[in-house]
Amino acid sequence: PNAMGGREVGALANLLAAHMGFSCSEDIDRVRRFWEAPKIATKPGLAAVQMFDALADGQLKAIWVMATNPAVSLPNSDHVRRALASAELSIVSDCYLDTDTVGLSQVHLPALPWGEKDGTVTNSERRISRQRAFLSPLGDARPDWWIICRVAKALGFEHGFDFSHQAEIFDEHARLSAFENDGRRHLDLGGLVGLGRTAYDDLGP
Repeated sequence: PNAMGGREVGALANLLAAHMGFSCSEDIDRVRRFWEAPKIATKPGLAAVQMFDALADGQLKAIWVMATNPAVSLPNSDHVRRALASAELSIVSDCYLDTDTVGLSQVHLPALPWGEKDGTVTNSERRISRQRAFLSPLGDARPDWWIICRVAKALGFEHGFDFSHQAEIFDEHARLSAFENDGRRHLDLGGLVGLGRTAYDDLGP
């Protein structure tokens, strides 16, 4: 699993990317300037259970579920299912077509399973490993980053989502981790900035 990697890139609603947090105004300003995002969130978002409560109450109108099956994995699954069914828009990115959550969604975006993915994984001891695909993608399945970029561009957000290769995304992650980092932030991948595709592909293991 890549739970730690998700934390590092800000995939949790209560964290900013590169282990920066909403409790520090300097962190918020730093990420805002790095990403040139004047409308960046300034407080934590909803956790998973809270998100489905908000969906059921009508406070949240749309949801995009990626690489998980909350209709089975979250507590009070009947409540989660009702919330999904009541959404004005529910999207699921998954490598499986027949999950409970996909069955309750309006849009299914076919994603890659781990054996077809190329990128990095961070384990629980915070060791970053290069992940290489050993199977070719099937059908219309695409990497998560590619799907996100295409949707963002369709919504008019060309700037900030113009990636064409996973090496470019890793480079941005490395640059943010090193940006104005005086040593107090332990995650610093500054030594890996500017690798380029060839050097990125050659990273061990």
